[in-house]
This record gives sequence, structure tokens and C-alpha cells, in this order.
Amino acid sequence: MEHEKPFAITLDVGSSRANKTGAWRTERPVYVDLLPPCNQACPSGQDIQKWLYHAESGDYQDAWRGIMADNPLPAVLGRICYRPCESACNRGQLDEAVGINSVERFLGDEGIKQGWTIPVAAPSGKRVLVVGAGPAGLSAAYHLARLGHAVTVRDAEAAPGGMMRYGIPRYRLPRDVIDAEIGRIRDMGVVFEQHSRVTDVVSAKADFDAVFLAVGAQVGKRAYIPAGDSARVLDAITLLHDLESGERPLLGRRVAVYGGGNTAMDAARTAKRLGATDAVVVYRRTRDRMPAHESEVAEAVEEGVAMRWLSTIKEVDGEGITVEKMSLDESGFPQPAGEFERLAADSVVLALGQDADLSLVDGLADVETADGVVRVGPGLMTGHPGVFAGGDMVPSGRTATVAVGHGAKAAREIDSWLRGTAVDAPRDPRPATFENLNTWYYSDADRKVRPHLDLSRRVSTFDEIKGGLDASTALFEARRCLSCGNCFECDNCYGVCPDNAVIKLEPGDKYAIDLDYCKGCGICVAECPCGAIEMVPEES
Repeated sequence: MEHEKPFAITLDVGSSRANKTGAWRTERPVYVDLLPPCNQACPSGQDIQKWLYHAESGDYQDAWRGIMADNPLPAVLGRICYRPCESACNRGQLDEAVGINSVERFLGDEGIKQGWTIPVAAPSGKRVLVVGAGPAGLSAAYHLARLGHAVTVRDAEAAPGGMMRYGIPRYRLPRDVIDAEIGRIRDMGVVFEQHSRVTDVVSAKADFDAVFLAVGAQVGKRAYIPAGDSARVLDAITLLHDLESGERPLLGRRVAVYGGGNTAMDAARTAKRLGATDAVVVYRRTRDRMPAHESEVAEAVEEGVAMRWLSTIKEVDGEGITVEKMSLDESGFPQPAGEFERLAADSVVLALGQDADLSLVDGLADVETADGVVRVGPGLMTGHPGVFAGGDMVPSGRTATVAVGHGAKAAREIDSWLRGTAVDAPRDPRPATFENLNTWYYSDADRKVRPHLDLSRRVSTFDEIKGGLDASTALFEARRCLSCGNCFECDNCYGVCPDNAVIKLEPGDKYAIDLDYCKGCGICVAECPCGAIEMVPEES
């Protein structure tokens, strides 16, 4: 018996792609480029995720160049940065943060070892003066040289480096590392004039088209403490500066350091290395309110530095100090408790913070100063046309990494001002959050730890206390990156799509979606490890 109607299903050879299932779709997947939390937290503005991507493939030179696009001092910051990028790292919610700073140091050291260089643009015909050879000044000089400008750096000290050289002890930052990275900047054509203190900006600017002021905070703050004639009191900045200049301070066996910041830790640890048997830090608040970084405090304690919390120095004489106990009121402000104690001390080192010397702008009526800093606009220009300022001189966090970021920004703004163009507005993508990651796709991988110098050698020498990663451990650490919010071409979407609608492009070009066949099921979004795909409503 014959059927009156044909079969609904054909048995002929064919393909399911004859049915364009894209017509069913109400939403479509799109690839996104989100802002990784490490990039967002970096004060120097580095594209951390991008250079980690190169590092995890073993392409160390391209990774180094990725760092150098924003930061000319990777070997330096790889030693002294306090790693806000790692505090923000999403992997820290999974196991431990990626050792970004460790990889940065490895790449910086590799750049020095291999003699890698950075090209400069054709000469622009413009001349820029940079005042101060600290991290902000060095960063600005580097970026301005890359852009083709002739740069002269004038600095009051005998050698460039600013507080990196004269404020950070050698056990944290070896001087050959500073010299190598500054030498690279010098080889780019930047002229350094040492022992050249600038006191009149207007006169100095006469020979230049623009000026960037980057004088660091090198003036130690003082406090009124009654002291006898035989008392030995000095400030931490002077102590560290004199030591770098070749003068060995006479501190005695018992040293009291007054303050709670990183400079106080450096002064106390330096005192131990200079032969002090007893070094104590006196701080008027509690540990949780101490501005010093946790690692600095922990290492100081390991080296035998004692801590006196909730204490203030009331008097100093030739035999020691009188300490008054403090208590915190409801607002957290320390109040005297009326209880006193004597501590033996041969010398007292004041580490109460630093100020920048702003006397060089005293003759500029259109440059506003307040609270020890120079007021600048969004582009870091002062009220005087062509005079820019950054680093410790302006309102900001006072770290080398912040200063490097200021130098890079100032260079962009100065270049724009000299050329009469506008600075491109920064891209402002959405942040990549931990909740959008599929972390079960990633293998367990313990963080690699930098080797440390033996404790016995740490307290008796100024040798560098932290070692670096080697090539294999740096590669492993870079591969711990989760690539938050940005496709790293894992092929997951390509493999799970039930409609074969994901098209794999050439390496580096990632993927495309064939919308004729994508029916908007969202499996690719659900299975993307790094949260780099999202569903959006279909266009009408």
C-alpha cells in the first residue's frame, strides 16, 4: 500500500548544517575583553596579564617588552614594589595569588643579562628638562626619549636613583641593578647632570620646551622631643643617605627607632647590620594600624628587631629614652596613659615621615602648594604653562611604583602638550571578577617561593636577602595566571559547541561565531574558563 504523503524524514545523505539553527536564537555570545584585577591595581599602569601571557609561552623577550611599554625599571620594582597587583589577584581566592612580582623581577634581570634594548622614535626637535633622578623622573625621561624628545635630567645627588639609591638599603635593592636599568635609559640618549640642584625653575626652563618636576620626599620630618646635650638623635633619611654616601654612622650597641613606616623598618634593620645588639622600634599605635608593610615588619622581627607598640618617646638623654605608654580612644587616636618607662639607648633614630623640598617653585606665583605638595591638574601640569610635576611632589601614594606611573603619565601629557594634540582617553572596560571564572578547569599549582638568604648572613651583611626565580620556576609561575576576563585560546568553546558554530581563527586572532548556526544555547559561556564570553540580546 502506498503512502499518500511523503516521509517527513529523508534518508538521503546530507548534513545537519542544511538547517540554519541560528534562526532560533534570542541571544548571541560575544567575546569580551575585561579588565583583569591585577592590571586595575597596578599603580604603574602595566598590562600585567598581557606580558604574563608572553611569559607563560616562554617568550621572555616579548614579555619584557610588554613590561617596558609602561615600566622602565622591572628589575628594580621586581624587588621593591609592595605588589598591590597580587593583593587583587583573583587566584588568591582559589589558592594563592600569582607571583607577578617574582616574574617581573626575573624578566627585569633577564633583560639586563641579555642586554635587551628599547628603540626610540625619530627626533622631535623638542627639549624637556626633568628635575630629579628618582623613579618618577627616570620614568618620565625614559618615555619622553622613546617618543623622540631630547631629555636632560638634573639631580642634586652624586648619582641618579633618588630615594631608590639613597633611601632603600642595599640588602633590598643591590646597586648594580639600579645602575644597569639607569644605564639603559642613558643609552637611549638621556643626559644626566649630577650635582645640579635646580633652585629657579623659570631660569632652568629658558633652555627647554617643557619641565617635569620630580623631586622626591627626602626631607625627614622632625618632632619636638626634649633631649639632653649628650643625647644622640638623628633622622632615618640622613642615616640611610650617609650610609650610601660612604659614611658609617656611629649608632652604638642600643638603638631606638621612633616611627612606624617602612623607613623605620629599614633604619632598624640597618642598625642591626651596623653592629647594634639591640634595636627597638617605638610606635604609638598598635600593629594593625602601623603603616609599614607586613613583610617589612615580619622580616625585621626575624632579624631580631623588637617592637614597642602603644608607646611614645617623651625624653632623650645620654643614657636612654623615657617612654610613655599610650592607649587608643574610640576613634583610634593614641592618648597618653600616664605610665612611663626607661629604655637604654645609645642613639635615637627619628623615622616620622618625609616631605618634598618645594623651595624650587617658590618663585612661581602661578604654582599652588598646600600641605607640602604641589597642586596639579588631571594632566599633571601645574598652574605654570609647560611645568609639570609628579611623584612625591603631588598628592599621591608615596611608593616607587606610583612614581613610575606618574612619570609615564607625565610623559604622555608633555608629549601631547608639545605636539598640540589631545591625549587619548583611556579605555575603561568592566572588571573581571572571580565569580565569572570556571576555576575547576585550572590545575592545582602551588606558588613558587623566592629563596631567602640565611638569617645569620642577613643580620651581618648588606647582601641581598631575597633571591629570584630561575627560568623554569618563572615559567611555572606565569602559567598560574587565570587570564581573568580575556580569551587565551584554550579551545574550550570550540570543543563544546553543539552546533559547530565556533570558528577557530589563526593563532592570536582567537575565534569567531558563525551566527547562521549558533542558536544561542550559552554552553560556550557556561564553559569558558576565564569568563571571556557573555550572552547579549539578539539584535532586532
